Amino acid sequence: MNRLAWAGLIVKILLIVICSLGGYLIAEQLEALSFYPWAPWGGVLVGFSFALVALFLVKLIRRIHIKILFGGTIGLLVGLSIAKLISFGFTGVENTTIRVATYVVLSCIFGYVGMVLGSVKIEELGWPSWPWLGRISARTSSAKILDTSVIIDGRIADIVEAGFLEGTLVVPEFVLQELQRIADSNDATRRVRGRRGLDILKRIQEEGLAPVRIERQDFENLSEVDAKIVALALRMNAHIVTNDFNLAKVAEVQGIRVLNINQLANALRPVVLPGEVLRLQILKEGKEQGQGIAYLEDGTMVVVENASRLLGQEVEVSVTSILQTTAGRMIFTTLKGSESGRRH
Repeated sequence: MNRLAWAGLIVKILLIVICSLGGYLIAEQLEALSFYPWAPWGGVLVGFSFALVALFLVKLIRRIHIKILFGGTIGLLVGLSIAKLISFGFTGVENTTIRVATYVVLSCIFGYVGMVLGSVKIEELGWPSWPWLGRISARTSSAKILDTSVIIDGRIADIVEAGFLEGTLVVPEFVLQELQRIADSNDATRRVRGRRGLDILKRIQEEGLAPVRIERQDFENLSEVDAKIVALALRMNAHIVTNDFNLAKVAEVQGIRVLNINQLANALRPVVLPGEVLRLQILKEGKEQGQGIAYLEDGTMVVVENASRLLGQEVEVSVTSILQTTAGRMIFTTLKGSESGRRH
């Protein structure tokens, strides 16, 4: 558990203690309850319940987009104001109970209607054309949901440490469960990958590279982890960080911003242009007859024509063409001059 998580836990404990103690003191001082010796402890229970309700409301509100929250609040205030104005028409009623009951009913009706309409109709006001609300929206939507593939990959920790990924990293509980299943797999390779993913999360938390939040929200009606991730991103208005090509496409179709680590790696690879001369070592034979295979420092495969006889040698090659595929980039080259095959 990182420092932010510890601070949040301490604040929650303080809230529960203060509410419970406040309930005890209030119940103890009420004359109407002075005849009941158990009243102060009942006050503790009431205060404790209020603290739990407050924690639940905070958890619920955190999932609501700032646009809906703002519109609902404005609508609620307008509805309560209308209820107050209408209640003035009942000032002539002598029965206090009827006046109070009427005001409560009107407040509930107009408050509810205003809150619902405000949260729906706020969209028609041109959100987020108001600059200050746009900045708030941008901050609240900065959460990044990590899927299983990007956690196992491991590069996410280095990217966060370098400062290229900001905001809260959200790890759904169902993703953690999938990581645990992989780590407990009978297959040695899968087991190593799963344990590495858990180690990566532990490193991010312990080193404080970024705030990490375990999201316990689940979707019982969905069975696939990818579908749950998409549903969670829509609900939280969050981005998805993944290496899964299919998940990225499904999310983009639904209007979700996707950050693909593989695309970032491809974008950071050095630019190689046709005609450029490279110095490489031939490591193995290619699929076609006579071809040799070499690699750039970033792992990009280079196909060298007529170089299969030069295994283990350093050669100078000239770039002829570059092929970009979904799996990565391939560079095709030819040997440069007759002296390029000489052993160095």
